[in-house]
Amino acid sequence: MENRLYVCSSPHLRDSSSNRRIMLDVIIALLPAVVAGIWFFGIRVAAVILVTVVSAVAAEYFVRKGLKRDNTISDLSAVVTGLLLALNLPPSIPLWIAIVGAVVAIVIIKQLFGGLGQNFMNPALGARVILIVAWARYMTEWTQPFADSVSTATPMADAVATATPLGALKEGAYAAFSYSDLFWGNIAGCIGETSAFAILLGFIYLLGRRVISWHIPVIFTGTTAVITWILGPDGIFTGDPLYHILSGGLLLGAVFMATDYVTSPVTKTGAAIYAFGCGILTALFRLYGGMPEGVSFAIILMNIATPLIERYTVPASFGGERNVG
Repeated sequence: MENRLYVCSSPHLRDSSSNRRIMLDVIIALLPAVVAGIWFFGIRVAAVILVTVVSAVAAEYFVRKGLKRDNTISDLSAVVTGLLLALNLPPSIPLWIAIVGAVVAIVIIKQLFGGLGQNFMNPALGARVILIVAWARYMTEWTQPFADSVSTATPMADAVATATPLGALKEGAYAAFSYSDLFWGNIAGCIGETSAFAILLGFIYLLGRRVISWHIPVIFTGTTAVITWILGPDGIFTGDPLYHILSGGLLLGAVFMATDYVTSPVTKTGAAIYAFGCGILTALFRLYGGMPEGVSFAIILMNIATPLIERYTVPASFGGERNVG
């Protein structure tokens, strides 16, 4: 009776992928951003990341236990949520706010909707938006990077408040930031979003492992770049698309959060529409919104629209008709 036959309808596809393997690949892909965050903002960043990840895992363990459901911490999805949340927080964030964010992400946004595969928005981004609304002051305090060279790292207590590139752009002073600093990450911002180089390393790894495809990140980023170029500050076609690509959370969001399997469309047409919508909303929020950044809000709004997008982009079955009723 040990060798059982499982009978199911076609198609019969076999793949070595598993939730744990995919999550492990995402963790590995995020490591360059983690290292860059610690390098530029100091060792306290490691404490923020550790606290957030541990809180996310503990929250998942206890809420699953309280709901009398099978434990799922071994699939590493809680680790990924905690890690992504930490990388979307300012380096100087109080640790207790990081803990609250992790609990909100796991308990409210993920587990109360059924757990992995049932959440309607990305848990890390959902928690970040809630933290912005609840503690806007702490979530918008930015510090100057410390690692101008190998020997210049200083304690977080000596941090100097500064503006992010997008904040400077809102004030018309973006010339103070070079493309080199924007690319390598020697700028103010959230822990994991400043270094485009580190994020691109993770992007290449995920592509190589076939965890994600290029479609959503490239369409998302390209749409934002084109719109911000067209709707420039001094008239049509006077924007700086490269500045927008390298600033803020665009690359981090496009590579690691907009591509979330659960909250993004599964069809190619749907994925293109979804990414295009993310890009349009991000550009409009950045150019005309009250805050310099808009990636998190754009992705969440398109997460909510995903079921509708899939409803109208599902392909017709062979010999049948598309059912959108």
